[in-house]
Amino acid sequence: MLNTPETSAILIIILVALGLLAWGYNRAKGYGKLGTLAWLQSVSLMGPWLIFFGLFALGIYLNIVGILVLLVASIVLYIYIGRRLRAEGQDVVLREKAAKRIKEEEAKKAEKNDNPSARDSDPQNVGEVMPIPDEDLQLIKGIFSIDTFFATETISYQEGAIFRGNLRGETDESYHRLSEKLEADFGDKYRLFLVEGTEGKPVVIILPKSDDPQPTTLVQKNLALVLLVATILTSLEAASILLGFDLVNNWSRYQEAIPINLSLWGILAAHEVGHRIVAKRYNIKLSVPFFLPTWQIGSFGAITRFESLIPTRNALFDVALAGPACGGIISFILLIIGLTLSHPGSLFQLPTQFFQASVLVGSLAKVILGEQLQNPIVDVHPLTVIGWLGLVINALNLMPAGQLDGGRIVQAIYGRKTARRTTIITLIILGIVTIFSPANPIPLYWAVIILFLQRDLERPSLNELTEPDDTRAGWCLLALFLMLATLIPLSPGLAGRLGIGG
Repeated sequence: MLNTPETSAILIIILVALGLLAWGYNRAKGYGKLGTLAWLQSVSLMGPWLIFFGLFALGIYLNIVGILVLLVASIVLYIYIGRRLRAEGQDVVLREKAAKRIKEEEAKKAEKNDNPSARDSDPQNVGEVMPIPDEDLQLIKGIFSIDTFFATETISYQEGAIFRGNLRGETDESYHRLSEKLEADFGDKYRLFLVEGTEGKPVVIILPKSDDPQPTTLVQKNLALVLLVATILTSLEAASILLGFDLVNNWSRYQEAIPINLSLWGILAAHEVGHRIVAKRYNIKLSVPFFLPTWQIGSFGAITRFESLIPTRNALFDVALAGPACGGIISFILLIIGLTLSHPGSLFQLPTQFFQASVLVGSLAKVILGEQLQNPIVDVHPLTVIGWLGLVINALNLMPAGQLDGGRIVQAIYGRKTARRTTIITLIILGIVTIFSPANPIPLYWAVIILFLQRDLERPSLNELTEPDDTRAGWCLLALFLMLATLIPLSPGLAGRLGIGG
């Protein structure tokens, strides 16, 4: 077994993953058998990677066939548990609906007996001047009832109002009934948000349509166009450097850089298309992408804003994950193909130390290239580099901070409070890495982007109370796990013992 100090990178990833799984089990066990089955789905997703990295840390290397067997077994187990979960869930849902129905009937009777005039009473106003016209406010108060949300207090808030009270019905059903009543009275004039208040109790917020996210302006579109052109240039320059020449001083050779450049842009396009396909499914509008040019690897992806309200936390999660999932899967496939096609005499020659820059890439390279990694220089197929760059770009966007894809995913699964904390932690880690690795500008670049452009969380979903299911929580854990495995480097001692770099 390898010495603990030298296996720190992989062991930290494994311990973090096990800690997240333990936290997930503690969260899931309160839901009984359904929660346990959902947690087991998370385990089935994480299991192959934990086994692979655990064996790798012990010096046991699975070949590509072994990795595929682990992934196929994981998929089969995931599907099997999913069927058990749906079968078990049908019975539980029926029992819960029956129990809730009984409780609702009892609550109605108790309300009528204790306070016969409660149904006709208006929510109390705290004396503030309401930005909503009084005529509209009275109609809005009429949408509440004792079987959905019983409002007891009205508070002025921005251009609308907050209604405090008690949520009486099932969350999703109550939200839909309230929204339908509001739309029937006002059409598209107001928006209804069902969120958690400062006291931890559900509150309803009504805001006018004018408070919706605004579409991209002409100035912003022009900025996006400038960034697109800049990113094309930096991508061509990065491709030319990989090919061994400087495009700035050799513009006549630009055609040589186009194939690699198109491959990289294929990954970037897959990321953006993934976002937009899922967003369209939820009727969510996205802004034009604002690409981030960089001389190091051509581009760090793009910033994309929501131009419409997000209906649920499920929608926020699905849209956020779709981009890095599409881009990451394509990058992973290209990396595996590139490593498989690599041979002495391949187009690119990389110092072996490059493979120490990523636990995931280094371990896969060791599995496929084997003893070649003990040479000072390794000949690799161009797809290896393209897949690697794609994994890095998508992993950087999965960092759990602000409005990055990773920040949106954490906000959707664990809520706004946890998302704020992970944003601060991410910025602190980037700052520490910048101090101790001044030669690497990427951490500083991302710290600046997050701090000045992406640190704020997404606005709450219309229905913020309904939490995503544990299946999505499992995909969240897997995404964050692979992000860490891609970005965390191998320690020199561990890499040497594994035969990566001699």
